Amino acid sequence: MIKKFDKKDEESGSGSNPFQHLEKSAVLQEARIFNETPINPRRCLHILTKIIYLLNQGEHFGTTEATEAFFAMTRLFQSNDQTLRRMCYLTIKEMANISEDVIIVTSSLTKDMTGKEDVYRGPAIRALCRITDTTMLQAIERYMKQAIVDKVPSVSSSALVSSLHMVRMSYDVVKRWVNEAQEAASSDNIMVQYHALGLLYHLRKNDRLAVSKMLNKFTKSGLKSPFAYCMLIRIASKLLEETEGGHDSPLFDFIESCLRNKHEMVVYEAASAIVHMPNCTARELAPAVSVLQLFCSSPKAALRYAAVRTLNKVAMKHPSAVTACNLDLENLITDSNRSIATLAITTLLKTGSESSVDRDRAPHCACHQNPPPAGEGGPTHSLAVQVHPLHLQPRGAGERGRPSW
Repeated sequence: MIKKFDKKDEESGSGSNPFQHLEKSAVLQEARIFNETPINPRRCLHILTKIIYLLNQGEHFGTTEATEAFFAMTRLFQSNDQTLRRMCYLTIKEMANISEDVIIVTSSLTKDMTGKEDVYRGPAIRALCRITDTTMLQAIERYMKQAIVDKVPSVSSSALVSSLHMVRMSYDVVKRWVNEAQEAASSDNIMVQYHALGLLYHLRKNDRLAVSKMLNKFTKSGLKSPFAYCMLIRIASKLLEETEGGHDSPLFDFIESCLRNKHEMVVYEAASAIVHMPNCTARELAPAVSVLQLFCSSPKAALRYAAVRTLNKVAMKHPSAVTACNLDLENLITDSNRSIATLAITTLLKTGSESSVDRDRAPHCACHQNPPPAGEGGPTHSLAVQVHPLHLQPRGAGERGRPSW
């Protein structure tokens, strides 16, 4: 029985990894239990977990020993245990490149892929596409087309992601599935729509006109998936950069309209895309900076960090555009997250006036008033850490006769 432990135990060291002293030879010896009858799902599941753990730790499996373990594992398809079957799919994916004759499980995977058990169909598609080569792809093409437009979201997503991986292997075959991918792109499921858009883009990315038409279609019809919106923003931004399109382009208008989206991730993606555009003026940056300013007061630390990090980059080229955010940045200096506080300070050093820098520096430099002698155990290390951001001052800042404070 495996002792249950969580991530906190692992980080604190109070827990113990039950697999840390595994030996490959002992695990392969245990794998012989796969040939026993009747099959013991619980024990077999535990051994498969050990094999996957060793593989993910970088343990080298020879071709012969890997093939023997793989062939023994194929007998486990006789069991109807759902958890064991899904672990078999994972093992097939992990051992596909180190075992020989892995196509022996093709018929079993195809049967699961076209079966009635939805819990098997998605993982079976992923495993089957992992062992499929160019010579076998046409044999499963009909099944893949059906799976892409399947009504079950997990099955459709599995087929779309697997197709995306196979584009590199057999572009010409996967390109014939574009109609099914377009149908999946109109799905109500946010992940299916996202994966479908990703496949469509990778099939067309070398044809600028096709990408432009795709963008025009989806920007007009709209999307339901925030993930798909983020991808569409990145595609539009890349196309604008490649074509050197001006900021009066419909694509720029689309990106700017995403600043008013109801999803925070879409709003940030749009703001980030605008501030990273070359030759962007302070006036064109203003809407994006306003959105980032709102994020600075968000209760979510991730949003505050993203906002101040992006504003920090904007301040390098357009410090005047960020000046309006100085008050919000000053409030972030006392943020409980050290990364946010440090970024706020370095941003203010680029944009703040002399008085605001003095005001922000006061709470951080209170320790300078009566510092103990260094020989008496003064906190020299903490002082060094606190004044560390000051090295980012502009050149020439140290050439003045007397510091202003």
